[in-house]
Amino acid sequence: MWLNVALCADAADVEALSDALLEQGALSVSVEDALAGTPAETPQFGEPGSPDTPLWRESKVFALFAPADDLLGRIAAACKAAGIDELPDIDIEEIAEQNWVQLTQAQFEPIRINERLWIVPTWHAAPDPAAINLILDPGMAFGTGSHPTTRLCLEWLSSAVGGGETVLDYGCGSGILAIAAARLGVAAVLGVDIDDNALTAARDNAAKNSVVMELRQSRMPLAETFDLVVANILTNPLCMLAPLLSARLAPGGRIALSGILEAQAERVMAAYAPFLALQVGAALDGWVRLEGKRTSGMGGRTPSC
Repeated sequence: MWLNVALCADAADVEALSDALLEQGALSVSVEDALAGTPAETPQFGEPGSPDTPLWRESKVFALFAPADDLLGRIAAACKAAGIDELPDIDIEEIAEQNWVQLTQAQFEPIRINERLWIVPTWHAAPDPAAINLILDPGMAFGTGSHPTTRLCLEWLSSAVGGGETVLDYGCGSGILAIAAARLGVAAVLGVDIDDNALTAARDNAAKNSVVMELRQSRMPLAETFDLVVANILTNPLCMLAPLLSARLAPGGRIALSGILEAQAERVMAAYAPFLALQVGAALDGWVRLEGKRTSGMGGRTPSC
């Protein structure tokens, strides 16, 4: 049995409280928005171009403990060490011993994208051995195939790749899109990401799938052009990247963007308008995929978003 302790704290106290709880024997500590599910819920994306923001103003801290003597005393000591003078309300919930690995794996079944593509965790047999089966486990980097935006991009690649193209996957995360492109038969694929952990995950996943692809940190120069460009990120960085991604398209090249809510589509299309025309190619569960093609030279204006 385990004990899950929950208490609220101001954003300014969260880091110190988390450290103090660990010093008092907590096995793990996590933080959530105390106002989640209410009109006052605050999103935290940490996306490029957004202002630096602290954790949620009203945060809920969860600490997992093994059964121990004087647990409330330990929590009180952690609060005092964090400079919290008044002990907040504390909820303690018993959690039964379980096989966490098995439970986690049970949440990730093979995912059918279409007739050509499946995503299969390493602990499952491929449901359709004749299909292209992408071997991918959940990890630190975004992209397991379960999110609508990933599915939208995979569907686009499945139809766009004819064989022999060059592909840029910008914001590659786990590498799932780049790996799919390689397995679909492109000539070369480059994955770019701002997160070194994502690049490590993408490299490992490429090895699991026996594909060759280049990986590059986003701070490194990017001057090549590509037949296909795909970026599954978020609206703000996609807007900021409009000049860069548009310029990476070879003449006749095609682009697909996702990570965009339906209400944000016009904003992204306006950001790319000085360079190329985008249109909604598909929508799924409130998310859209924008598509475009470079048919002529691009203008020199820099869009704002």
